[in-house]
Amino acid sequence: MARPRQHAPEALHAQVMAACDDWLQGNPVHALSLRALAREVGCAPSTLLKLYGSFGNLLQHVNIETLARLRTVIEPLTQGAEPERQMRALALAYWQFAQREPFRWQLLFDYPLAQEGELDQRQSDMIEALFLRVETSLKEYQPALGDLEARRLGRTLWGSVHGLVQLGLNERLGYWQGQQLEVPELLDQLLSTILAGLRHRSDIA
Repeated sequence: MARPRQHAPEALHAQVMAACDDWLQGNPVHALSLRALAREVGCAPSTLLKLYGSFGNLLQHVNIETLARLRTVIEPLTQGAEPERQMRALALAYWQFAQREPFRWQLLFDYPLAQEGELDQRQSDMIEALFLRVETSLKEYQPALGDLEARRLGRTLWGSVHGLVQLGLNERLGYWQGQQLEVPELLDQLLSTILAGLRHRSDIA
C-alpha cells in the first residue's frame, strides 16, 4: 500500500481549504466526509485529525474563510459613500454573496460556530467587525444615536436583512399577483422604513 504524501502544515491547510471550496461550489457540507476530503488532498484521515483536532474544527476554518470573503466584499462599500448608500449597498452585497456561495452560507449559519479557543476568538472578532460597520453607518446617518442604541439597532437591522436573505434563498417569501417577491426590493423597503423612522425620531438624547 502506498504511503500518503507528506505535507507541510501550511501547504496542507491550503489544499484542504481549496478542496472544501471546490466541494461547496456545488454540494452541501453534510455530504462531505473527513475520509473523502483526505482522499482528495492525498493524505490519511488521521493526518487531518492531527492538523485540526476534529472534523468540526476543520469546518470552522472554512467558516473563517467565508467570513474573510464576506469582509473583502463589503469593505470597499463603506469607503467614501454617504451612510444611507453604504447601508443599502451592504444589504444588497449580503444577499448577492449568499446567492453566489449558497453552500458556504449554509455551513456558516447551520453549523454551530466555535465555542472556545483561538477559533472562537477569530470568528467573534470577524463577526464583530462586520456589525461595527453597520453601527458606524447608523451613527453617521443619525449622529445623535448613542453607542448602546446603535449596537442594538445594528443587530436588529442586520437580523432583519439576514432573515430576508435566508427566506429568499429558500424561496419562502411568497408571491404577489403571480410573481415571486424579490429580495432586493424587500431589502430596499426595509432600509427605507428604518432609516425614515430614525431620521425623524425626536427621543434620541
